[in-house]
Amino acid sequence: MARAATVISVQEDEREELERWLRTPRTEQRFAFRARVVLAAAAGEGSTSIARREGVRVNTVSTWRTRFAEKGLPGLQDQPRAGRPLAYGAEAEQRILAKLDEPPPEGYGSWNGRLLAHALADIPAHQVWSILRKQGIQLQRRRSWCISTDPEFAPKAAEIVALYLNPPTNAVVLSVDEKPHIQALERAQGYLRLPDGKAVRGISHEYKRHGTTTLFAALNVLTGAVHGRHTERRRRVEFLAFMNEVVAEYPGQEIHVVLDNLSTHEPKHDLWLARHPNVHLHFTPTHASWLNQVECWLSILSRQALRHSSFRSPRAVRDRIDDFTRITTLALAPSFGKPPRFTPPLLNDRSPTYLSEY
Repeated sequence: MARAATVISVQEDEREELERWLRTPRTEQRFAFRARVVLAAAAGEGSTSIARREGVRVNTVSTWRTRFAEKGLPGLQDQPRAGRPLAYGAEAEQRILAKLDEPPPEGYGSWNGRLLAHALADIPAHQVWSILRKQGIQLQRRRSWCISTDPEFAPKAAEIVALYLNPPTNAVVLSVDEKPHIQALERAQGYLRLPDGKAVRGISHEYKRHGTTTLFAALNVLTGAVHGRHTERRRRVEFLAFMNEVVAEYPGQEIHVVLDNLSTHEPKHDLWLARHPNVHLHFTPTHASWLNQVECWLSILSRQALRHSSFRSPRAVRDRIDDFTRITTLALAPSFGKPPRFTPPLLNDRSPTYLSEY
């Protein structure tokens, strides 16, 4: 005679937990299977019927019915299994971490798995790497960071964020910066046929340098339009020439300009500001130029228009930048009206223009 199946009773909180196991897509299939068995058994379904539907043996269904009846939800967890005892546990981890706090051996700049294993003597290199991976430690990766030491960081940052989120009525907020020394590098590029028949696209490691160019850019925070100017150098005179062009685009309007702390941007005797009382400069905190939104646009320009390209002259670089600026600016024009001018002429470094305002 077949033995009667174990009768189980599921409490309300247990039922909610089992149903959550079934709903959550991240639940492991073994636990989802056990939840289905228990819920079906609690509904009165027999072990044979459950086993047939799940495609398992009847003994498997009986095992989980019995464990749940005896221990509840904890009974559905896997029991400890017999096996070889852990050879390198918490004590080995502590020894490795403690060794990392010590300086590396003489002649080496940093630790690696082989050096750690040699220094510890009784832990093999593969086990050292396993423990390091478990701890999320990558010895050859170096991270860098920059922390602002500006004592006025909070009020300066709050001032700039306020300009972005709630600019003064009828005022223009411009984010201004420059990208200096953009190199015009001519590289051989194209497709390389591999012995297996596949082709890869790339560039040669050899290049020819054709000079550099500097880009000044002003991003209208509201519209996203960019006004640019190309120069051969990055000096105060070039910056003032660029700012005169930018200010001329917004006659009669109050202009707020967000800048970093580069010496080129700092007012010299306030002569230029005295001639432009409608312009207000807002400087980012020290080591916090990431608050300047035009930095994002310059990064996009570098990745999408300049990187992995070949240029035979600085003029080709400037043309590429102007084309990219024209495309991105015209894309915004239908929503915000006429964009500012974005193909200014090259400023001659020998020109005395604006020197009186220096």
